[in-house]
Amino acid sequence: MSRSLPLLWITLWDGRLVLCRGQVDGLPLFTWGWAPKGVATRRQLRARGLCPGGHDPVGVLAFRHRHPGRRRVELASLYRLDLAQPKRIPSPAQRAALARAWAARRICRTCHQDAGYYLPTSTRQCWDCWHTDNDNGDEIEEVA
Repeated sequence: MSRSLPLLWITLWDGRLVLCRGQVDGLPLFTWGWAPKGVATRRQLRARGLCPGGHDPVGVLAFRHRHPGRRRVELASLYRLDLAQPKRIPSPAQRAALARAWAARRICRTCHQDAGYYLPTSTRQCWDCWHTDNDNGDEIEEVA
């Protein structure tokens, strides 16, 4: 038997009355399919080429996962579409700096070669160099 949340009437920023399922941290809680028009999650804003623009969320969306191993209930902040701003586009200099930073993550600190994959941040070594540094000569004995 599932626990149902109470329905509450709230007044939105534009004067509309809508039903919500309570509050989370002072924000109205909406379940899947009950969010009012004019709000979107951060991911939905990104898909439209927008960002919250520094504005605080106006609500919370609760939804469930059907896949095992995931949290049962996930919460996502809701932002107003009318206050959303276009996402920032990096300048050519910023893009070049990011490309250099991403390339540096692939360079081994021991052999100074491009490993072709991002190296672990704990060692910054490719597999061959890490194996050489950590090989203490102990061979694994097979138990027969």
